[in-house]
Amino acid sequence: MQESGQVTILGFPCNQFGAQEPGTNEEILEFAKSKYDANFPMFAKIEVNGDGACELYNWLKSEKPGDIGWNFTKFLVGKDGQVLERFEPQVTPEEIGERLEGLLN
Repeated sequence: MQESGQVTILGFPCNQFGAQEPGTNEEILEFAKSKYDANFPMFAKIEVNGDGACELYNWLKSEKPGDIGWNFTKFLVGKDGQVLERFEPQVTPEEIGERLEGLLN
């Protein structure tokens, strides 16, 4: 169980945006680790929009409506499973960090 205030990042690659994730799951993971020092759980490639969208993203979009417009759309889900916030791709991790305390308490 996580302590209060702790955040876990989960990555879900998707190739629906300009074919930016064409590789295998293993290649995507290796790229994220070597290029960006990603050290968070990375899941298998999924679809986030359309008929093939995975159930997780259908649920996230039902809680915070709108199709995913580009990679790096981010959702903050509370420990109770409630979707607290949706951040569009241009919102930086630093900007999210500034807002986390108020959103998680």
